[in-house]
Amino acid sequence: MLFALRFAGPIARGEVDLTFRRWRRAQVRPGRLYRTPVGRLQVDEVDVVEPGDLTPDDARRAGFPSVDAALAEADRHAAPDALLFRVRFHPLDEPDPRAELAASVPDGDDLAAVCRRLDAMDARSGHGPWAWSTLATIGERPGVRAPDLAASFGRETAPFKADVRRLKALGLTHSLAVGYELSPRGRAVLAARE
Repeated sequence: MLFALRFAGPIARGEVDLTFRRWRRAQVRPGRLYRTPVGRLQVDEVDVVEPGDLTPDDARRAGFPSVDAALAEADRHAAPDALLFRVRFHPLDEPDPRAELAASVPDGDDLAAVCRRLDAMDARSGHGPWAWSTLATIGERPGVRAPDLAASFGRETAPFKADVRRLKALGLTHSLAVGYELSPRGRAVLAARE
């Protein structure tokens, strides 16, 4: 789920615990954790609702001054036949395991395992070796827009970003407001390769 950054504080304080989305089918499931721009959230409940059933309290809990404002936001990019979903969620207080992994500096067996994993990603890639070269490029060009990085490899942006997410899942990169940077773990792994 995407949220504007203005929701980060209200969500963290527990003031916002609902969102209304227009989808053809539910895009989130109760009990699942989601990483969002405003932090990690756990979805508690997902229901289809009728626009006329929304109350001023629902709008306030979604971070809007009125029902009309909440519906206008939900409708902004919606398909005409999309259903209105009410999603109840709560923020997770515990640290993100990916952030903890990114902060860790591997050594010995852990370092060798990460290097083998990157070698394997390169070896089985359908579009040629990418893992080590992408890691090195992010190290050399932090904060560069993803489309610009993708173009430097002659790749489309969406598949390039999917590959960078695979590096992030290994704790090797961080997303910035614009572009990426290497994490301490990523810098250590790259240094071991060089």
